[in-house]
Amino acid sequence: MTDVREIQLGPVGQQVVFENEHVRVWEITLAPGESQMWHRHENPYLVMALAGASNRIDPIDGGEPRRVSEEAGNVIFRPAGEVHMLTNEGDTTYRSRLVELLTTSR
Repeated sequence: MTDVREIQLGPVGQQVVFENEHVRVWEITLAPGESQMWHRHENPYLVMALAGASNRIDPIDGGEPRRVSEEAGNVIFRPAGEVHMLTNEGDTTYRSRLVELLTTSR
């Protein structure tokens, strides 16, 4: 288990491509074998796969890695919370847009 106090968390994506008072949209591109550094989602979010890949989500608390096959066009919702790292285990480049929900009520 990695101690979260001993690492510096990174952003949830690589580049913000849109932001307003309601949402922040990140771009994520991972070549085969590349990882998105440890990060925490402070807000609930959607992930929209633009180019799919076989990815692994490693939680920092030492829990079992989750393997997810993200297909182009798929959209998933995830709640805020867990610190984790995302790694592209496939042989294709993974691209997605991650939409953070900055406001959750009207």
